[in-house]
Amino acid sequence: MKILHTADWHIGKKLAGFDLLADQEAVFARLVQVAQAQQVDAIIIAGDLYDRALPSEAATAVVNRMLFRLNRELGYPLLVVSGNHDSAVRLNTGRDWYQSTQLYLNTRLDQAFTPVTLGETQFFLLPYFEPVAARQYFADESLTNIAKAMVPVVAKMQTLFAPDKRHVLVGHFFAAGSAHSDSETRVNVGGLDAVAVGDLAPFDYVALGHLHNRHALNAEKIQYSGALLKYSVSEVAQEKGVYILDTATMTREFVPLAPKYEVQHLTDRYAHLATPDYYQGLDREAYTAITLTDTQVIPNVMASLREIFPRVIGLDRAHGVRLAQTPQVQAAKLGPLPLLQDFFQATTGTQLSAQQQAWAEQALTASQKES
Repeated sequence: MKILHTADWHIGKKLAGFDLLADQEAVFARLVQVAQAQQVDAIIIAGDLYDRALPSEAATAVVNRMLFRLNRELGYPLLVVSGNHDSAVRLNTGRDWYQSTQLYLNTRLDQAFTPVTLGETQFFLLPYFEPVAARQYFADESLTNIAKAMVPVVAKMQTLFAPDKRHVLVGHFFAAGSAHSDSETRVNVGGLDAVAVGDLAPFDYVALGHLHNRHALNAEKIQYSGALLKYSVSEVAQEKGVYILDTATMTREFVPLAPKYEVQHLTDRYAHLATPDYYQGLDREAYTAITLTDTQVIPNVMASLREIFPRVIGLDRAHGVRLAQTPQVQAAKLGPLPLLQDFFQATTGTQLSAQQQAWAEQALTASQKES
C-alpha cells in the first residue's frame, strides 16, 4: 500500500492579519494532485485540521469540503486524529457514521485502542490527549505527563498487534529530540510532554503531527510531515509538502507542495528596497518580512513598503533608530518644550504643528501648576 501522510493544516489561520483560506485551498488542490499521481491507497491526517478550537464558519466549511473531496468524491480511506488546536468534542461529531465510508477519526484516548486494518497494516490512531485522560483510563495517578503516559499506551497497543501485520502509529505530540518553530503552540513545560523515541520502537512507522518542520526529528521510523504551509517567518527556509509511505518496505518519500504565495525575509536598506530595478527582480507577491539596516528615521515607512510589497507581514530594524542627539545631551541644553520639539522632529521626521504646540504648552503649564 501507498499512504499519503500529512498534518497541521491549521485551516482558518491568519498570518499577520492576512486570511490564508484561499492559500490553504490552493495547496490542498495540489495535495489532491499528488495523491492521484502517486495512486495512494489511503491518507493520514495527523492532527490540527483547524487552527482554533472554535473555528469560524468559513474555516469549518473549508475543512468539510476537503474531507468530502478526499473521502466521498475520490474514495480515499482517511486516518485522522485530532491535534491540540482542534476541539476534540466538536471534531468527534459524526464519527460513528463516518466509518461507513472509511473515514476513521479518533479524538479520545480510549478510541486509540481499536486499530484500523487496511491491507497488511494495522493503524493505531492516537489523538492529542492530556495526562489526565491517561490517569483516568489506566487508573494510575503517577501518569503526570505525556512522557509517562505513553509507556502504558504503547504497551496496551502492543497487546493488540496482529503478528502478520505491519504496525503504524498516527499521533500528535512532541517526540524527544525534536525542535519547535515559532508558529507552533507550546504544550510542554520543561520538556515534560516529550515522548522518548525509544518508547515508540515497537512500531514499524510513526506518522506524526504537531511540529511544523518535517526535519524537526531525524529518526529511521518516525516522521513529522510538517505543516501544509509556512505559518511564520521562522519557517521561511523550510520546504512544505507531504510524505508517501510504502508499507511494503516502510520507506517514505517527500513530495513538495508549492504554495500560492511564498514567505520571504528581506534584510536591506530602504533606498535599495525601494529601487524599481532591484525590487522588480524580487517576489513582490510573497508574504514579506523586512529588516531595515537603516538607522535614520524614515517617515511613513510601512505604508511606502506596502506599495511595493503588498503582503508585508513584519518590519523591524537591524540596528535601531539613531536620534539626532542623545537625550542626555539635549536634556542638559534645552528646556522641556524645545526638548519635546526636537524629540518629535527626530522620531517622526516632521515638526509640531501650531495646534500640537499649543496643546503641549497647555499641558506643560498645567503640570507646573500641579507641582
